[in-house]
Amino acid sequence: MHREEGIMELIIRQRHDRLGEHHHTYLESRLNRLGRYMDTLEHATVELTEERRSHEGVVHRMQITLRGAHGVLLRAERHHADLRALIDDVADVLQRQITHYKERHWRRGRLRRRGDEIVETDVAPTMSEPPMLRQITRTKVFAVTPMYSDEAIEQMELLGHDFFVFRDADNDEIAVVYRRRDGQYGLLMPRLEMP
Repeated sequence: MHREEGIMELIIRQRHDRLGEHHHTYLESRLNRLGRYMDTLEHATVELTEERRSHEGVVHRMQITLRGAHGVLLRAERHHADLRALIDDVADVLQRQITHYKERHWRRGRLRRRGDEIVETDVAPTMSEPPMLRQITRTKVFAVTPMYSDEAIEQMELLGHDFFVFRDADNDEIAVVYRRRDGQYGLLMPRLEMP
């Protein structure tokens, strides 16, 4: 889809599943409605697959990643037997994430709008607002060893961690393996985004 005024760019990746025209239109409508809550959203990537589960039968699984200005990244994943209900579920989760993000940043005075830009300010929270509870309490410096992803997974399991940072022996880039909620593993390969 080409981006129009007020409409985010939409990329749909489908595997073993297909969105009909009706569901595609409904998905676009629900995602563009999120722009009412956060007007800096630029891209939406939708991944749709069909899975057969022993107790639920055939279900659709959808993961939506929203990218916005200033590095904002939101992601939600749900599964449901009914596609329309699935779209609603994922969109509702994303809406809650947007609301939470805005409450934490805009209401506490950390981000302010200046014209068309969002800028960080030095405004401290007012006395009526609670202080930020999440803080960095520990910093750890460690050597990043070249290894293959299967070796990194083994190291992660040996350490009992949910993720492991390593230097990929194939391309000499920093990468992260992590344990997914479905019990499988994921691989993150960061890339510097050019402006």
